[in-house]
Amino acid sequence: MSVMSVISVMSVLVVVAVAATASFRPGFRSRLPLPTCVAAALSLVVTLVHVVGGARPGPGADVLGMVESVALMVVAGLVIRYAPPRSAVPAALAAGVAAAVWVLRVFTPASPLEGVGVCAFWGLGALLAAGVGGYLRFLDVRQDRAVADARTALRLRLARDLHDFVAHDISEMVAHAQAGSVAGDPRQALERVEAAGQRAMSMLDRTLDMLHHDRSRTPVGDLSGVREAAERFSAAGPASVRLSVDPAVTVPVETAALAYRIVMEGLTNVRRHAPQASRVDLGISAAGGVLEVAMANDGVSRGRGSRRGGSGLAGLAALVQEQGGELVTEAVPDGWSLTARLPLAQSPEWSPESSSPTTRKASAAPSG
Repeated sequence: MSVMSVISVMSVLVVVAVAATASFRPGFRSRLPLPTCVAAALSLVVTLVHVVGGARPGPGADVLGMVESVALMVVAGLVIRYAPPRSAVPAALAAGVAAAVWVLRVFTPASPLEGVGVCAFWGLGALLAAGVGGYLRFLDVRQDRAVADARTALRLRLARDLHDFVAHDISEMVAHAQAGSVAGDPRQALERVEAAGQRAMSMLDRTLDMLHHDRSRTPVGDLSGVREAAERFSAAGPASVRLSVDPAVTVPVETAALAYRIVMEGLTNVRRHAPQASRVDLGISAAGGVLEVAMANDGVSRGRGSRRGGSGLAGLAALVQEQGGELVTEAVPDGWSLTARLPLAQSPEWSPESSSPTTRKASAAPSG
């Protein structure tokens, strides 16, 4: 066997080895551009030697050449899919050119145009392999983004749960502790603080259970808990809740849970931003296919403009908008109001003020 034949066989073995290693060893794929360039360069050198007449094709050269060409096409697809973009393109281009021109080892074209046509035909295979690799890479990127978006959405939803429920219980604990230290029965205040702490711990346990066991997220709270929440808020003082709930109201579970969340967020904001309020008027009613939650208090702090808000109302606004409703917060004489309108169903009777479902603020509102 001549030296050139040995080099030709080595070229095939190198290319096949690179393709096989990249296919079965994922850790090798990030370093694939360099071996690809080396294999492509070796293949091009063998082809060039045959073209300039430095060697004649030996027995089985056509079969070995086809195997080498197919392996180069596989490598081109793999490098496009897995390698870093900056180095993947030149490496895939080198592999594609080597796969396209190998036929010149065993075929002598009658004219340059014929040679270009034959090489272009074989180059289609490399182009197809690169296209498949690029498409698979696109699917991988899209899947990664979808997973990242899903995780972000889950974190935001969990953060909303913790903010809307745990923050309310903690603020209630603070209110009871302050009331017990100033006036009233300290033992009763401690019992109420304990009850609020147990509710906060229960919410934390539920959240951790969801994270540990990957369980589906279920709605938290409903209209039946609004009265209890209002009673607890009134007991923590000094503001009392005047609750008005239409007894005939029947709403879907998701809508009821959101209404309960709105009430909790509103009461928490009253406790944080209007500690001098003496009353909170809270009404829940349904009419025309719309559930309305209206809340107003009579205690606006003069220094409110300098108080920094959190993400409570902003997160609540996003939840309301997801259900196709609208949220309005605005100043009223001697107080502040929050009104949420939630569609009970896809009803023609539901017609929000804007042409599309929106959540808006009538004026700058504090957020907890």
